[in-house]
Amino acid sequence: MLNIARLKSAPEIFYSLQGEGARCGTPAVFLRLAGCNLACKWCDTKHSWGNGILCSTRDIAAHIRDFNSDSLVITGGEPLLQQEALARLLHLLPETMHVEVETNGTIAPTPALEQRITQWNISPKLNHSGNPGEKSLRPEVLEHFAAMPQAWFKFVVQSEADWPAIAALGLPQQRIILMPCATTRAELETARPAVVDMCLRHRVRLGDRLHLTLWDDKKGV
Repeated sequence: MLNIARLKSAPEIFYSLQGEGARCGTPAVFLRLAGCNLACKWCDTKHSWGNGILCSTRDIAAHIRDFNSDSLVITGGEPLLQQEALARLLHLLPETMHVEVETNGTIAPTPALEQRITQWNISPKLNHSGNPGEKSLRPEVLEHFAAMPQAWFKFVVQSEADWPAIAALGLPQQRIILMPCATTRAELETARPAVVDMCLRHRVRLGDRLHLTLWDDKKGV
């Protein structure tokens, strides 16, 4: 069984465009899991923190296959809180499916899950997230992910003051993505210019949060 985030009394599984990261703009099925081990004050999916809907892996796999997509994005919440069930789910899906996992980088993946993931999208949380640093930044876990060529690191940033903490982690610079701290289209428009300047200054990618541009703060898209 997997605990799926609840949206309008239904499990949150939908087909949309990837709004963030290295595959931004790519069509994919999204599976949002319930539960998180952090509590970011600017989180735009706080509804996933609470009680979700328990679904069998077979039912979820059938629902995913119904979309006839070759890409799956597993997000949350924090998906790695449910690794064993996730591994069972992926065993029921085509081996050719491109599978991305969105994670906060505080939990290392099990070997069984790791071998099945095509791309890791890690979003370490900085001080402005409101989480204690010792809880939100786990250098040994980030080092494990950094050794994987298919791992990308997305940081929500507010200003240039965030860069020293990012640089101190020693992550591969070519796989760092900076995203404006925003939960609405209007906030994104305001926050974007400073982050563009940071990306140019430090020669890293901009993650422009396409879903906010397209759908503002609407859920399930």
